[in-house]
Amino acid sequence: MNRPTPKPLRRRFFVALGHAIHVTWPVLSVMIAIQLALGLVTGFVEGWSVGDAIYFTFITGLTIGYGDLVPKQTLTRALAIGIGYFGLFVTGVIAAIAVHAMRSALVDGARGDERSNIDDAIE
Repeated sequence: MNRPTPKPLRRRFFVALGHAIHVTWPVLSVMIAIQLALGLVTGFVEGWSVGDAIYFTFITGLTIGYGDLVPKQTLTRALAIGIGYFGLFVTGVIAAIAVHAMRSALVDGARGDERSNIDDAIE
């Protein structure tokens, strides 16, 4: 079994992660901006402070949902659903970026058949 050493693997991972974030940043920033806009509109309609609106946006977008701030109007409930969907998209993109970075780090450091080396590194 040919396992990569941790330090070079970690370095390759962070380099690949930085590159992937750099490439996908326009998409991520637009999705986060839409989330924040929806959250600020929700907070304005509900009469919350800006801090509470931003807090609600991230708690809802990350699908935590403590329940301390709850939209009561039909419009703001629909906006909260939009915040949740965009939160799922952002989470999915971030997870895909991390998986891509790990795969790139393993493949870049592998010698020979890349598929068997990735399988060996995972085991």
